[in-house]
Amino acid sequence: MGTKIGDHAVVLGGSIAGMLAARVLSDAYRQVTVIERDDLTAAGTDPRPAISWAIHIHALLERGRIIIEDLFPGFVDDMIAAGVPVGDYGSTCHYYFNGEMFAVTDTGMACVAANRPVIEHFLRSRTLPRPGVVLRERTDIVGLVSNERDERITGVRVQSRDGGGEEVISADLIVDASGRGSRSPRWLEELGYEKAPEEKVQMDLTYTTMDFVGPLPVDPLGEDIALVPTATPDFPRGGIFARLADRYALTLTGIAGDRAPTDHEGFLAYAKTLPVKEVYDAIENAEQRAPAGSFRFPASVRRHYEKLSRFPAGYLILGDAACIFNPVYAQGMTVAAMGANVLRKHLEKGVEPDFRGYFRDLAKATDSPWMMSASADLGYETVRGKRTLATKIGNAYMSKVMAAAANDPVVARGFMRTISLIDPPQALMKPSMMRRVLLSGGGKKNATVTPLPPPRTDTGDAERSAA
Repeated sequence: MGTKIGDHAVVLGGSIAGMLAARVLSDAYRQVTVIERDDLTAAGTDPRPAISWAIHIHALLERGRIIIEDLFPGFVDDMIAAGVPVGDYGSTCHYYFNGEMFAVTDTGMACVAANRPVIEHFLRSRTLPRPGVVLRERTDIVGLVSNERDERITGVRVQSRDGGGEEVISADLIVDASGRGSRSPRWLEELGYEKAPEEKVQMDLTYTTMDFVGPLPVDPLGEDIALVPTATPDFPRGGIFARLADRYALTLTGIAGDRAPTDHEGFLAYAKTLPVKEVYDAIENAEQRAPAGSFRFPASVRRHYEKLSRFPAGYLILGDAACIFNPVYAQGMTVAAMGANVLRKHLEKGVEPDFRGYFRDLAKATDSPWMMSASADLGYETVRGKRTLATKIGNAYMSKVMAAAANDPVVARGFMRTISLIDPPQALMKPSMMRRVLLSGGGKKNATVTPLPPPRTDTGDAERSAA
């Protein structure tokens, strides 16, 4: 982009959404300042304090990979050079539904088995050297600054963690990419703006991760990347067992207060209840690499900023600050990339983005992933949220899709393209696909499911809550 829209843009938060926002803003503003409370330079490729859940397995869906590759050419090549396993989603990642593995199929979609800190480090290493991009680390965001009528946000008040008083950083545009802890709702209400309507799906999820040293005594993966026993209403415990660049990792999930213990014996006992025996076999005698970590996620929350009639100029919201997804479905990083793509398209118009058009397009990008994850969660009786007839019908059909995927590679490929946000959910309802699903007869129906003990509801060792 040759002509710049303005002199200075500020990004609140230096995580994945923040770095993606800074990347696209650097084409449109002479200077872009990223404000981050953590010490990112010291973090390197290790988890950092503000993102305690980064120790858990993360997945970058294909739609997100395509966007990142477009913004940062050579992304996959750099991951491979760093030792990150990369393979096809349909032939190296093995999904299970009620104990039945999906048919193996080539999808043409790349599974990049990089943990979140590695992806964050890559984005920083490619964004910060861009002309005009400045990182303010170890800096707290105190609040917003507006004009006299509170119609425009003109800056942000910050304070260094290394000492000193408050400082005002002026900007033509500020983008809130501060994540799940975003204070935009409170700040905007303090300025006299109506609170954005919210949707909430309360599942009380806990996910617990333990890392293991390779090579494994029993290795069910070989050159493959992951075994994924998905949780279902019939069996509400799930897991992801993955081969990463420098370790093997198992993330276990439970809802409605059920959670895997963090001690070695308890973790293994929980893993043994999964309907995929290969997962337990792989870790039963494996060497634990580091202490396990547990993280509680109470609810998915979507803020409908597109429904507001008033909103201050010079201020936009992106990523988890706008919509917090259940992490089980691995949508967060990809939807952040989709949001950055929305921002880029509005910046390419050569004028400051209008909040109405921006939030309308952000909502369109969010609709499908939100619908898929919220509907899937509402299939569990214990989950609280708004259920509609369409939700119930959709969940009943999706159960048939997943059962059919065990026998039919075409259905398996279609399902994976949908959850990877390449195809819309409607693609699974085309007549040709519905015929395959409804005539498949489901899975083999011979999965052995271990009866579950009463759920653990104490949360004493959960690291923190993602409120």
